[in-house]
Amino acid sequence: MPIPFLQRQGKRLEKRFGEDDPTRLRLKYEPYYHTFNKQVGSRVWRDDREYIMLASNDYLGLGNHPLVIEAGKKALDEWGSGTTGARLANGSRSFHLELEEELADFLGKEACQISSAGYLSCMSAVASFATRGDMIFVDKNSHSSLWSGIQASGASYEKFSHNNADDLRHLLSTEKPEKTKIIIIEGVYSMEGHIAKLPEIVALAEEFDAFLLMDDAHGFGVLGQNGRGTVEHFEIENGVDAICGSFSKSLAGTGGFVAASRDAIEYLRSHSKQTIFSAAVSPVATACAKTVLGIMKEEPEHRYRLWENARKYKAILADLELDTWESETPAVPIVLGDKEKVYFFWKALMEKGIFTVISVAPAVPPGKDLIRTAISARHTGEDLERIADALAYAKSKCRL
Repeated sequence: MPIPFLQRQGKRLEKRFGEDDPTRLRLKYEPYYHTFNKQVGSRVWRDDREYIMLASNDYLGLGNHPLVIEAGKKALDEWGSGTTGARLANGSRSFHLELEEELADFLGKEACQISSAGYLSCMSAVASFATRGDMIFVDKNSHSSLWSGIQASGASYEKFSHNNADDLRHLLSTEKPEKTKIIIIEGVYSMEGHIAKLPEIVALAEEFDAFLLMDDAHGFGVLGQNGRGTVEHFEIENGVDAICGSFSKSLAGTGGFVAASRDAIEYLRSHSKQTIFSAAVSPVATACAKTVLGIMKEEPEHRYRLWENARKYKAILADLELDTWESETPAVPIVLGDKEKVYFFWKALMEKGIFTVISVAPAVPPGKDLIRTAISARHTGEDLERIADALAYAKSKCRL
């Protein structure tokens, strides 16, 4: 028989669920959680209607590469679907270590730890490396995964203005010299498309003896002569102490990584609750990521095509005089500055068969409500023509 007190509490919670405004509005306007029943290249199908995907993070378009498909099938045949447990308890597998060694070498680090999601990797790096009594200096536009790590760490923190090395310097200079200091940034800020001012920030980390941690999920595979990311883009060898990232962008899969010194990674393995208590990355996900990494090294034409598409796409947006927030990368926002305008612009693109994502305050700063788009090496000339027509239609319909 239910205890009346607990029953009342449960009813109160159910009332909260039913009266939640964000959920009510999401269900009414349906901007998120769409279901697709088919995907081929840059196209997806929803309710039997075809759309061009303009919101995917599959920058290099390698998810359906024949070698990747073959590697995934082979791993499934050899290892089965998963390891059914965490590496601490059930043990690592040889394929985990092989991918970690290759990623560490690619990023110029001594060691690497992979986990089952990019969010977990970024969160675990912050939550494990930082502790109570430390001081974190974090770019205010940093990803939710980094903020989750900060909150879990118990460390104090200060936010510095987005991509503003002068503001960071001011905050660092006011902190006690003996304090353990950690700087947290992104290599590429995916909502804005901005590249971190890494040379200035590396110099500050050295001057103030701060540990520098960078989430390079959107720089990895995209920036640099060989796709090694933001560090290679600026030709900085050893300035970043730890690099986090995700398999779900250029590596076209599921999982995440942290690359750093061997001591740092062994420390992470001892203290990261996010990986100690999470199931290991599956054989298929690991094999696919390892294969994509090999393709990135051997077939640079995918990255060249990505940047050529990005240039063409940005030219379309410039001709339409749409605000791209000075994006420097294939992650390209269309800033409209008003939630209502964003919604109707998004609906107009959907009418024309272009799928994008809405992002409004508080996910972005007030006045920066936007349509989030991302170009891919998969997009064809025909795709870009259709995208151009749809953008012109949306602008006209919304009277921008």
